[in-house]
Order: sequence, then C-alpha cells, then structure tokens
Amino acid sequence: MVVISALLVQAFQMALVVLLAPLLTGFIRLIKARLLRRRGPSMVQPYRDILRLLRKEVVLAENASWLFRVTPYLIFAATWVAAAIIPTFATDLIFSWTADLIAIIALLGSARFFLALAGMDVGTSFGGIGSSREAMIATLAEPSMLLIIFTLALIAGSTQLSSIAAFMTSPQVGLRVSLAIALIALVMVAIAENARIPVDNPATHLELTMVHEAMVLEYSGRHLAMIELAASLKLLLYMTLIASMFAPWKLAEVGEGPVAYLVGIFAYLGKLAVGGALLALFETATAKMRVFRVPEFLGAALMLGLLATLLRFVSRSL
Repeated sequence: MVVISALLVQAFQMALVVLLAPLLTGFIRLIKARLLRRRGPSMVQPYRDILRLLRKEVVLAENASWLFRVTPYLIFAATWVAAAIIPTFATDLIFSWTADLIAIIALLGSARFFLALAGMDVGTSFGGIGSSREAMIATLAEPSMLLIIFTLALIAGSTQLSSIAAFMTSPQVGLRVSLAIALIALVMVAIAENARIPVDNPATHLELTMVHEAMVLEYSGRHLAMIELAASLKLLLYMTLIASMFAPWKLAEVGEGPVAYLVGIFAYLGKLAVGGALLALFETATAKMRVFRVPEFLGAALMLGLLATLLRFVSRSL
C-alpha cells in the first residue's frame, strides 16, 4: 500500500508539470502584455495552440530523414523526465534518487543535441544558423551549470536535489556569498537556455536574431506541438530548479499526508507565479542584445560560477 501511494504521488507530479507548463507560459505572456498596457492573450491560449497544432497535418520536407521525425518526441521525453524528477511540492519521492543535477544537465544536453541535429537535417540556411548559435550558447551555458553544481555540491555535500533542498532548509546554511553568486549565475543560464530576452526573443521570427525558432521553422502539426510543449516544460523546469535549490520552503515529505501535499502544491504555485512575474518584468524592462554579445553574457555567468566555486574552496580551507 505504501508503494502504491508513493507511485501515485510520483505520477501526480509527472502529470502536474505537464499541465502547468503551458499555463506558466500563458501567465508570463499575460503579465508582459499588462505591463505594456495591452489586453494580451488569455492564460489558457498556449493550451489552445497546442491542441490546434495536434489536429493539423504534418508537412515534411522532401529530404527530411527519420531523425527529423523522431527528434520532437525525444526532446519532449527528455525534458519531461528532467522536469518530473525535480522536487515540486514534495521531496523523497519514489524516483527522487534519480533527481541528480548532473543527470538533469545530461538530459537537457541530449535534447539540445538532437534539436541542433534536426535543425541541420533539412539543409535550410535558417536551420544551420540556429543550430550554430545553439552550439555557441551551449559551449558556455553547460560549463556554467557544472560550476554551479560543483558549488552546491561542496556546500550541501551532495548533487541530489532532495538532499540539497533538505540542507537549504536547515539552520546551518546561514548567509553565504557563494550561494548568492551561484543564484545569479543560474538565473543568467536559465535565461539563455530558454531563449528569453535579452539573449533571444521567443516572439520574433527575424532571421538575424532568432536562435531557437530558427531550428524549428520546418516543423508543423503534432511535431511542432511537441516542441512547443517541451519549450514550456523547460521554462518550468528551470523555475522549479531555482525554487527547489534556493527557496525550498513548504516542501512536503512522503508520508506526511494530503494536507502537507496540498500546502506544498499551493506553495509551489506561488513560487511559479512570483518567478513568472519577475521574468515578465525583467523582459519588459530589458532590450534584446546583439547575437555577438551573447558570449559576453554567458561568459559573465561562467565567471560568476567559477567565483562561487573558488569562494567555497577558500572558505573550506579556512
């Protein structure tokens, strides 16, 4: 009975992240529209877009290979697995032992790898431009993430998210400069990984500026629906990752009962709302930078991650 209950809670978390991902995207779009004094689309518009794409016919290029057809499902599966194992409203779930930061980075890197290959598979100029820019971003974003992981592992003594969340709620954390620097670096990496302003504009199709959209221009129908849902899941993943590591408040533990789970769910929804509102405010007040300045932006995140790691080493030696 205990195993069945744990499986049900884990299945609920897997369904929760899929259901909330389009809502988070719609919430951010609505907040941005209101900040610009526009009415804006409904919060449920992403759901309508995904359902509309699922009903449409898939149009494939003549030279599209099997990789082009399989990639949307691989991207969605890898992103869904990575988002589902991160603690949302509860810790120590039945699959929490797989919620390792290095494993999550590996899953996201695999999804990026296949998306870049699919962008070049058809042979269009836009796909090649987008894939090359995505590779440029990855060469700086992934080392930055690894340095952030090393910093947290040195502080918490583990790379498992449940252990990190438990340590962050303990009184022995205190005020640490390395944690603040790691948080800033993680936010910068999350903005770049999700193709948000100032790195990229998800609402534009200008060939001189787009990165993510350039790789998916040839997709349509259910393939595009899978990619759009995976993009929303990735945004939710990074917000959940930041919340579970730096704001792990009101996280329930397995066996505490429905009331604790309900409190954890409402706390999780509040964290997503605050994160989405802050992201919308930041994007409204910030202009998009040139593509050639993106390495400078991610280089700063890399240096911040390195500084956080060095500070942790110095503090341990003292």
